Amino acid sequence: MRRHLLLATSLLLPSFAHAADWYEGSSKHFIVYSEGSPEQVTAATESLERFDQALRTITGTPDKPLSPNLRVTVFLLDDVAAIQKLSGNHSIAGYYQARASGPMAFSPRKTSGTLDARSILQHEYGHSFMFSSWPSAVFAKWFVEGFAEFVGTAYYRNDGTMTFGAPPETRKYGINQANQIPASQMLMLNPGKLDGLQTHILYGRGWLLTHYALLGGHGKELADYITLSNEGKTAEAGRAFGNPSDLDYRLNRYISGKTLPLLRLSKEQVVVGKVTLRKLGVGEVATLPARMRSSSGVTTETAPEVAELARRLAAPYPTDAAAQNELAEAEFDAKNYAAAEAAADRALAADPKSIHALLYKGMAQMEAAKAAGDTNPERWKAIRGFFLKANKLDTDYPQPLVLFYESFAAAKQAPTPNAKNGLLGAYVLAPFDTGLRVTAGKVLLEMNDAKAARVAFEPVAYSPHAPADNVALKVLAALDEKGTEGALAVLAEADAKAKKAAEDAEKKKKG
Repeated sequence: MRRHLLLATSLLLPSFAHAADWYEGSSKHFIVYSEGSPEQVTAATESLERFDQALRTITGTPDKPLSPNLRVTVFLLDDVAAIQKLSGNHSIAGYYQARASGPMAFSPRKTSGTLDARSILQHEYGHSFMFSSWPSAVFAKWFVEGFAEFVGTAYYRNDGTMTFGAPPETRKYGINQANQIPASQMLMLNPGKLDGLQTHILYGRGWLLTHYALLGGHGKELADYITLSNEGKTAEAGRAFGNPSDLDYRLNRYISGKTLPLLRLSKEQVVVGKVTLRKLGVGEVATLPARMRSSSGVTTETAPEVAELARRLAAPYPTDAAAQNELAEAEFDAKNYAAAEAAADRALAADPKSIHALLYKGMAQMEAAKAAGDTNPERWKAIRGFFLKANKLDTDYPQPLVLFYESFAAAKQAPTPNAKNGLLGAYVLAPFDTGLRVTAGKVLLEMNDAKAARVAFEPVAYSPHAPADNVALKVLAALDEKGTEGALAVLAEADAKAKKAAEDAEKKKKG
């Protein structure tokens, strides 16, 4: 589920915040916030960490060092109804946001019916894992979704064994509908515009071909397909699995077998590191309803409501760093920059090493200076100082580097080489953030590095969730035809178009 699902529509969440104890479960790749017993929160955190380690085991992916601020923050709510109320979408059971400031996931503790929160969370984490593990590769839409569906249905047995290969229940119809999107079309990097039914089938057939490759003894063909696709040898890639005209027949025969092969990993095969548990403080629990809404995402319309909620909830806790950090974020989202900075100052007084507070203090000052048209170099040096302090506290966290780079455009100054290098470093750290990839691609175009720019834009251009107006795909076409200058012209045109649309929307709102 992507950010377009994140429309918060109600002022108050269910009154869970004072019902029972809340805990933070912390592991190498996840931070889990949940109500419940210590044992339950520990088990939930271990389950997610085991899933990550299982993905590394089945793909042979090494576990690299990770910034603690880039761990996935998971909020576990009571049930699907609470998730739908938070998101404003009544057809989802959970959702995930991959972003450089820190990935976020929202999932219920209890589910029923066809909406399976675990599968959704695992599907979306599968995407993030793919783009983090293989950031320089481009994958066809069928494999992007097929791999996510394949890992999404992984489940635990009572003895702790994790099993991969179960068919996705929600894709049963699409799995058998080869006539709607034949293999010859599906294997293309860009299979063309697909309607809703074809997209559904792409997920199902993508799962089937992934299963066929990974568990059906065709891993070499998959590796050849990916290699040839990335070398631009599209015709050869289309034949990597043999004659595409009979691949659909082979897949149908594979799925019609009596028993599909499964991959099982025992608890002993997947080693999970230490999970630490922390009971949340009173101020932290009190402000959770506002924090969840801020983290989920607000709009221009809902931001003032969340800020008002945060003010009320944080008021009794002026010396609580967590409560004041949430207030700083909520005030910033509502464009109350002086109030945001004041809250950040209170958070820093309680915790001088709070990276969140440093960033929001710098962001609040940056927006205030930008609104005032202030280009005083000393003022901007001071603003950037907050981002530099945050970077020194965690050099592997990309967000301070992103903000440092963005500060130059805000000050109407050309970014320095150091700022550009920092931005590219952030992109290396968080290649799963689509917006960051596009910005990094633009920087690489400006540096006349066409090859590296192509690597940045390709996963965006061929994303299954690319918008109808696929700017990244246009950039690649322009790069082929007119070089880096032509690609930059496409981006400039898109930026101008987006700016005009925003101005028109603002005028309509005021008028």
